[in-house]
Amino acid sequence: MTVLVVGAGISGLSTAWALTKRGVPVTLVEQGPIPNPLSASGDLHRIIRRAYGGQGGYQRRIGAAYDAWDEMWSDLGEKHLVETGFMLLSQQAGDGADIYRDGLVEGGYPFETLSPGETAARYPFVDPATIRYGAVSEEGGVLLCRKIAGGLRDWLRAEGATVRENCKVSAVDPAAASLTLADGSVLSGDHVIVTAGAWTLGLFPDLAGSLTTYRTAVVYLTPPEDLREAWARCPAILDPGGPIDGYVLPPVPGTGLKFGAGIHKYKALPDQDRVAGPEEGETLRDYFSPPFGRIGEYRVDDVVTCAYTFTADEHFFATTTDKATVVSACSGHGYKFGAVVGQKLAEGLMARDMDSTRRWLEARD
Repeated sequence: MTVLVVGAGISGLSTAWALTKRGVPVTLVEQGPIPNPLSASGDLHRIIRRAYGGQGGYQRRIGAAYDAWDEMWSDLGEKHLVETGFMLLSQQAGDGADIYRDGLVEGGYPFETLSPGETAARYPFVDPATIRYGAVSEEGGVLLCRKIAGGLRDWLRAEGATVRENCKVSAVDPAAASLTLADGSVLSGDHVIVTAGAWTLGLFPDLAGSLTTYRTAVVYLTPPEDLREAWARCPAILDPGGPIDGYVLPPVPGTGLKFGAGIHKYKALPDQDRVAGPEEGETLRDYFSPPFGRIGEYRVDDVVTCAYTFTADEHFFATTTDKATVVSACSGHGYKFGAVVGQKLAEGLMARDMDSTRRWLEARD
């Protein structure tokens, strides 16, 4: 069996890794460099955490995700995970932090609850007058995306896999298990796995009823001098409360302080508006006041645009037709599962049971 993998974000890289470990010849094709700064996996760091609120299936699968990452660290010879823990900040009853907290309670996972004053004493960038409580868990942290991508790229080549960067696929033939490249040449195998992220609909437009592509952005900031130490020791903030559907990643070594807001996304093609707009960084930053005080003193250092595919209910998506499997393990929360997604795809393909893989990825149980 030979497998062609389209797209070298975390799902594609991990699928190639898992198949190569099982002795399967793999060709991994990526339209840009690896890591690709335009891909959802191309940013500096992404969160991993237990809390999932109403999506209990994913909350229960985090243990398998950690196990898969540990196996990957062993192969790469380096751990690209900084274990910061995570924090929730609730501004109003029923907000995102409340939902995540309820999921932790339901699952029996431990966390520490802090009063507004206790939260601000420990993390002085929080305005205590704007929050109901803080909640902190030791389980969670940030995954270093670019280091992971570069490490997997090099590992795959060292293990004999074919890795083709700057190689754009223009069409996929599921019946023939073949790819047509932008230069007109054709690659053939026994199965194709498409992990093309936001570019999936360009190859499979008929999936538009299941997948929607969005454009968003994140902002990197430098906080006021007197708050830098507090941010450097801060957990990843899974939800700052209120209506913004936001998150914050602390500036662990080699990264920066990153703010992202779910309310900032809009429907767009994957290559649309990939240059940040005027004052977009300031707009993103200002969503976060409240719960953070003195927000205007935070300097905008960079704005990174992102493109994602979402499903309507934010569960992952997988479908197999003939000799091609299309996977969208994203909906804005997929990176943390990247290593185990690759394992599950490899297991399903080897066992000729991709339906079991689909059910695991959808996590409805």
